[in-house]
Amino acid sequence: MTWDVALILGIDGMANGSVYLLAGLGLVLIFSVTRVVFVPFGDVAAFSALSLAAFETGKQPATIGLVLTLAALATIAEVVSLVRRGEAAGIPKAILGWGVLPALPCALAWLVAGRQLPHVVFILAAILLVVPITPLVARLALQPIADASTLVLLIASLALHFLLSGLGLLFFGPEGSRTAPLAEGSLSIGGFSVSGQVLLMVGAAIVLSGLFFLAFERTAVGKALRATAVNRVGARLVGIRPARTALLAYTFASVLAGFIGVLVAPATTMYYDSGFLIGLKAFVAAIIGGLVSYPLTALGALAVGIVESFGSFWSGALKDVIVFSLLIPVLMLRSAMTKHPEEEVEEIDQ
Repeated sequence: MTWDVALILGIDGMANGSVYLLAGLGLVLIFSVTRVVFVPFGDVAAFSALSLAAFETGKQPATIGLVLTLAALATIAEVVSLVRRGEAAGIPKAILGWGVLPALPCALAWLVAGRQLPHVVFILAAILLVVPITPLVARLALQPIADASTLVLLIASLALHFLLSGLGLLFFGPEGSRTAPLAEGSLSIGGFSVSGQVLLMVGAAIVLSGLFFLAFERTAVGKALRATAVNRVGARLVGIRPARTALLAYTFASVLAGFIGVLVAPATTMYYDSGFLIGLKAFVAAIIGGLVSYPLTALGALAVGIVESFGSFWSGALKDVIVFSLLIPVLMLRSAMTKHPEEEVEEIDQ
């Protein structure tokens, strides 16, 4: 290990950490608003990467069929729910929201596929195509049990991952894909050459994080999400509907997943199940942030990326073990610093 090697590994770790930062923000957003640890987050990112690869090869992305299938199921579920509650007047709105709107990016993807268009059009189409996936699967599997315990929601989320992984294999097949670099060339910094792709990944993470912060601080939608995250009952009392804010949280997280897939696809070959590890490492970063703190999650994501990079240098076979081992001291520290209910009861008795 020399200083030159350490610098190269540090730059690589920053690039990986940028991806985990975006994924960690999405996980914290969903958990803070809905109490769901959304395990399939990485699967959505993988679908975005595979969709972009299909566009580049002139093929129709299999994501179109996946989204239309989920939209049809979600529409049926919503219509049945309205009929049971005696609210048949809301059926047209349900068909529009759960059937027509998710089909719009599918129509755009169908028009774009196979044409000679600027690469940025394919990127936008791939991101938009996966945006409906998270809200749709949440409507089908998580909304009916929204008031269940966190453990039940976690089990349901884990089941959703296996479902989406199976659907990914069905629609995309077992073959892997890699896309063309989004940024050509390189930048020389202190005698070291940093590729344009790495700079783009880091820059995109900074820009999207900044937009994320501004949206939460300056917009009514962001303030509604924050209010729901802080106190669901209080938010309901002031007219904020938790079901609607949950839908917004899933949608924003799906947008982040779409960007992640586009950023990662040029750097590594993506398969239908490649997103699982991305989601797990982002979960480590979210745990470092306590699943509530966005700044700590960002720092945790950078730490995970750097640890992974240096761990791969020392032992490529054990790099994932090294990363997940970060959970042990973090959980021990949080357990020691957290005031447990039993301790509170003892203090009251005394």
